[in-house]
Order: sequence, then structure tokens, then C-alpha cells
Amino acid sequence: KLAPQGKNKQRKKLQSRIAIAASLLEVWALMALLIAVTVAGNALVMLAFVADSSLRTQNNFFLLNLAISDFLVGAFCIPLYVPYVLTGRWIFGRSLCKLWLVVDYLLCTSSVFNIVLISYDRFLSVTRAVSPVMQGNTKQAVLKMVMVWVLAFLLYGPAIISWEYISGQSIIPTGECYAEFFYNWYFLMTASTLEFFTPFISVMFFNLSIYLNIQKRTKLRLDVFHEVHNQSFTEEMEMSPEAKLSLKCCKWEQKEPAETLDLSKSKAQAAACTASLGAEDMQTPSSGSSGKPKCCNKKSCKNSACTLSLEKRMKIVSQSMTQRFRLSRDKRVAKSLAIIVGIFGICWAPYTLLMIIRAGCHGHCISDYWYETSFWLLWINSAVNPVLYPLCHYSFRRQHKYLFNYFLFLKQSTNSTDKAPDSRDQGSILSLSRRSGAF
Repeated sequence: KLAPQGKNKQRKKLQSRIAIAASLLEVWALMALLIAVTVAGNALVMLAFVADSSLRTQNNFFLLNLAISDFLVGAFCIPLYVPYVLTGRWIFGRSLCKLWLVVDYLLCTSSVFNIVLISYDRFLSVTRAVSPVMQGNTKQAVLKMVMVWVLAFLLYGPAIISWEYISGQSIIPTGECYAEFFYNWYFLMTASTLEFFTPFISVMFFNLSIYLNIQKRTKLRLDVFHEVHNQSFTEEMEMSPEAKLSLKCCKWEQKEPAETLDLSKSKAQAAACTASLGAEDMQTPSSGSSGKPKCCNKKSCKNSACTLSLEKRMKIVSQSMTQRFRLSRDKRVAKSLAIIVGIFGICWAPYTLLMIIRAGCHGHCISDYWYETSFWLLWINSAVNPVLYPLCHYSFRRQHKYLFNYFLFLKQSTNSTDKAPDSRDQGSILSLSRRSGAF
């Protein structure tokens, strides 16, 4: 039998093991959730792009390129890193380590460059009023996409592959996996400038220019609206001759019956009423009549005098509603741009700064916990990008809704019965397919 002290030690060891197992299980669950969200979100973007041909515009091609890189992050990079985090040891060998490093750096860098390309494309379309036709065709868009991948590979790929051969030895211990230049401050500073600082400043400039352009156009529209409103008010105060004649005609009708007019004046008044109201509202007196001539009745005269004013009022109301709608839309665009820049900076700035500082002090001044946290923020950005970019577009949201309903309908049909669907089910499937553009 064990002494009481021995039992306490075993109990503490068991509790510590349980705590470690629980923490590892939590980490594994969070990583699995991140993988699922990253893969599913970006797969939806790619599937919508394939299913609906109307989405295949130049800007959406860049969104597709971003979705491909982020999808591969969730499908390849994160799953291989999970065992490394849980066990603390790289178990896949040296060759796969290099491949994983090349792909990971390539995908993360291409994701950043795609964000810059998307912001630049929006910058041209908004501030320079460049149409998609003027920006280029599909071949030029594909060429830009390929250039993004080439530049992203050239930034880190050759260094990862050839660093140990150039330096003459490898500094990576057995069971670990990181780049040979991990502690080379000069290389990391140069690469970080090209990978983060320059893209971040560029995205800030493009989106700030878009925001200022939106504000300028909004102010210009409001100035035009106020000018039209003031001009309309002035025109109402200074009534047109036709309206004045119409009112005079009506006032003449309301005069005392004893008052008489000569024939020339009656004809002039009648002509004025005809120009204002139309021939159908005019009543010419007969040669033998002894009363005053009536050019219009009271109701027709009142409607004629107010026709011009009502049309202008309706025009002003319509312009006011349009201005409010556009202003609300511009505010939403400005907010979305601010969120895009903010999240891009939040996800990339901590890792970039800590990586530079860590390289300068050879890992002694930065805790591994904070460095790992900043490292995971890069992959979280790949999970957030489908929400920030494609899913903010109405066309993508509509297509995703149709695809979701389509797959849900298929699942319900499969689970309900094994028999062939009747004509109504087939008609529903075909109708949903046509609306979604999947076939």
C-alpha cells in the first residue's frame, strides 16, 4: 500500500493529465471548427462562381482567386499543423516539412496580394469610373491572378528551398518544422515590408480614396438637390403667365353678373384659358346669349393652376428619396471598407511585428504563446475573408441561398423515401436548379 503522500502525488499527476487532455481536446475542437469554417465558406464561393455564369466578372475572378488560396489554407495547411501543435513534434518528415512551409507561405502571401488586387480594382471602378470593359477581358484577369501566385511564390519559396544549401548547413532540430531564415532579421524585415507593410498601406490608400470619393459625390448630389429645391420654390413664387391668366379667368368667372365685357376682351380671355386648360374645358358663348362668357369651371381652373406645382413637388420628393437611398448605400459601403481594412490589419500586424522582434532577439524576448496566437490569426483571416468579400455581395448571397435550398431539398428527398420522386418533386428540383443557375 502507498503512503498518504504517495497517493496525493498520484492524484495530482492524474488531475494534471486530465487537465492536459481536456485542454488538448478543446484545442482540437477549435482547430476542427476553424478548418470546417474555412473550407465550407470558401467552397461556397467557388461553387457559386461555377454554378452562376453571371458572377464571372473581372472583380469576381479576383474573389475566386482569394477563395482558392483561403480554401487550400483550410484544406492543407491547418490539418498538417494540428498534430504538430498537439504533440509538439513534427512527425511527417523533412521533405513534407519543406513542402508544407512553401505552400503555407505561398497561400498566405497570395491571400494578401489578392486583397490588394481586389481593392485596386474597386479603386479604379469607383474613383476613376472605369468600366469592366475598359479594365480588361477575362484573359487579362486570369493573367493578373497568375501573377499574384508567381509573386507570392518568389517572395518566400526560393528562400525556403535553398537557404540551407546556400548557408551550408541546416539549423532546424529534428522533430521541428520552421523556415531556415526564421531568426534572420534582415531577410524577415525585407520580406515583411513586401508582404504586409506595402500591401497594408496600399489597401489603406485605395479604400480611403474610395471613401473620400463617395463622400465627395454624396455632397455634390446634395448640393444639386438643394439647388433644384430652391429653384423650384422661386418658380412657384414667380408664377408663369399661363397660370396667371388661368387664375384671372377664374376670377373673372366669379365677378358680379352685371359686369359686361366687350367681345375682343372675351376672346382674349378665352384664348388664354384655351392655352392653359385645353379646348375641352372652354365654353364659348353663343351669339344670342346675354350672360358673361365662362372659360372654365372652378374645379378645372384650380387643377390647372396647380399642375405645374404638383409635378415639381413630385419630382423633388422623388429626388429626395433617391438621395436618401444613395446616401444610405454609400454609408454601408464606407463601413464595409473600414471593416475590411481593420480586420486585415488586426490579423496580420501582430504576427508581422512579433516575427520581426522575435528574429531580432532570437526568440528570447517574445513568449511562444503570443507568437502562436499571432500565427493563428493569419489562418483566421482566411476563414473571415469569405464573409468580408464575396458574401457581402447580393449576387453571391442569392446564389448561396439557392444552393443551400437545393442541397437541403435533395437531402430531405433522399431521407424521406427511396422511391423515385413524383412529377411535382421533379418539377421543384428543375425549378430550383434554373433559379440557382446550377445547370
